Amino acid sequence: MKRILTLTALMAAALPLIPAAAQAEALFWSTQAKPVEESQAMREQVLAGFAGGVDYQGMDNGPWLTRIQAELQAGNGSIAVLGGLHGDLTGLEDGLMDLSTIDTSGIGEAMLALGALGTDQQLYLPWMQATYLMAANREALQYLPAGADLNALTYDQLIAWAAAVHEATGTPRFGFPAGPQGLRHRFFQGFLLPAYTGSTVTEFRSADAVEAWGVFGDLWAHTTPASTNYSFMQEPLLTGDVWIAFDHVARLADAFNQRPDDFVAFPAPAGPKGRAYMPVLAGLAVMKTAPDAAQSMALVEYMLRPETQIATLRATNFFPVKAVDMPADMPASVQAFAPAIATMTGAADALPALLPMGLGDKGGQFSQIYTDTFEQIILAGRPVQDVLDAQAEVLRALMVEAGAPCWAPDAPSDGPCPVN
Repeated sequence: MKRILTLTALMAAALPLIPAAAQAEALFWSTQAKPVEESQAMREQVLAGFAGGVDYQGMDNGPWLTRIQAELQAGNGSIAVLGGLHGDLTGLEDGLMDLSTIDTSGIGEAMLALGALGTDQQLYLPWMQATYLMAANREALQYLPAGADLNALTYDQLIAWAAAVHEATGTPRFGFPAGPQGLRHRFFQGFLLPAYTGSTVTEFRSADAVEAWGVFGDLWAHTTPASTNYSFMQEPLLTGDVWIAFDHVARLADAFNQRPDDFVAFPAPAGPKGRAYMPVLAGLAVMKTAPDAAQSMALVEYMLRPETQIATLRATNFFPVKAVDMPADMPASVQAFAPAIATMTGAADALPALLPMGLGDKGGQFSQIYTDTFEQIILAGRPVQDVLDAQAEVLRALMVEAGAPCWAPDAPSDGPCPVN
């Protein structure tokens, strides 16, 4: 007994010499930055400064969702923070914590509203984004309409600008990615139609939609005919064939990187319903089963710091969700695009129009409807209302077949998104 007591006393005396167990690494479970190089950059360049460490795991959507569902069903888990696109996080509302206590200054109200997922709580916070922008040769700026603000143009002002350039140079110099691989359908889904109708699907054939197509017809009159061959607008910008253009940021970058002093980026125009734009938006969420809620909240806050947002841009090529001061060593395209994106997403009239959701393998068919509508109305010159009526029936059948509910900016629906 004496020996046992002595041994116990020695062990007790030794306990203070054993370091306390370190806080467990926070598991960051994400559908983004999945390639090996991006995941490594996330760990080494973005997350290395977080106290306690982070285990970043980029997953395909299937395994990502399977583990989430398993932890929610069990009532406990090890995932600290979720990262995913808006569509990835939709449907998880009942299992997510309210993040409204985290500072969101600098993030646009319209973008924050998406993170509510239709509730009165902040169920995810915007994390990073990609989108589409307008670009122009600086030579075109002298022809801007009197009083027009490049960062707050309307579609009417854009048309007047394109017309003035056309008249001054003797050739149409607005450029549009209407080629076989161009992203023309995204312009109609996420920019033009929502700006005039406040909708992508429900008001597809409304009087407002007729007006929108009429507006685009006016713009097309000052669009270079070669646009039907353009898939990437950076090339005609560099040749000078195009002075004003619309495209995805990745398809404009080379022009800005090669000749940064020659081009300027700016937000999409506004219509009667707002400054519609299509964000590829990723968000951060915390599950109710997170093992350490305070640690999870701290990681979300860390990801929204300006320096972390810049590091994330370097690692993933996704842009910050708030205005940040860009370091001088960033590519010229990043230096030009970041403030234009921040201005567009933070505008008082900003109207996010999300990428299509819930369509499964029918996404291509959905986009083809908008492409066909463009070709019949603008290229073939068919009556606008006749085309919209016919294509609306195709769209309605597709939504019913896919069973896809509405997504922003359309109001939420029970069942397939209706086509009025």
